[in-house]
Amino acid sequence: MDVNGVAAIVTGAASGLGAATARALAGAGAKVALLDMNVAAAAEVAGEIGGIAVQCDVADVISAETAVRDARDIHGPARIAVSCAGIAPPAKIVGRDGPQELATFAQTININLIGTFNILRLAAADMKALDPLDGGERGLIVNTASIAAFEGQIGQAAYSASKGGVASMTLPAAREFSRSGIRVMTIAPGIFGTPMLFGLPDEIQNSLGQQVPFPSRLGDAAEYAKLVLHIADNMMLNGEVIRLDGALRLPPI
Repeated sequence: MDVNGVAAIVTGAASGLGAATARALAGAGAKVALLDMNVAAAAEVAGEIGGIAVQCDVADVISAETAVRDARDIHGPARIAVSCAGIAPPAKIVGRDGPQELATFAQTININLIGTFNILRLAAADMKALDPLDGGERGLIVNTASIAAFEGQIGQAAYSASKGGVASMTLPAAREFSRSGIRVMTIAPGIFGTPMLFGLPDEIQNSLGQQVPFPSRLGDAAEYAKLVLHIADNMMLNGEVIRLDGALRLPPI
């Protein structure tokens, strides 16, 4: 798909992977709606790239429906939807103070998995009504998992479960929407430089980066965004989870 001139929505677009993706899509000519809980921060990025900022809680039905509708009203129905919104609260299943609060597990599932599905269902519904482009394509949905979906570390049970769900729904979603010319892909990043990691001391950031076989550093959010653009350009990519991790396999701790 040529992204020039098409409407796109990106969740979690106020920072990190989402902001980098919004910048890359806008740089390629897309009309980008930046969806985020922090609409003020999203507006700053939107101002830089000529996009629009829309407040959105991806796990809330009304909030997500309203956000997608508002983006549609300004840019038209999105042909590209990228879900980057997510949280990663560390917590052992049974810690020093007893079993993990069920609400913590549920919140992670609600935002990371149900929130991703919420945007997928809304974006796909709009895409199905669009006229096909050259080659019969109507749209592209890119979701974000994590290598923790495959090698979850101690303290990542909730996060791994949520990202494992995102990875697992990739193929059935792609199969369902293939008849409508809509592709569904998932990227599973490794250790990337995001605001959460940037808050750690430099020595910890360096130590994490050195765990990556090659290149031995933290991933750059722009590298995630480049992969989104390549997925958009390469129509044969469909129904797959792509690890973006420098050959990293997470140890137990």
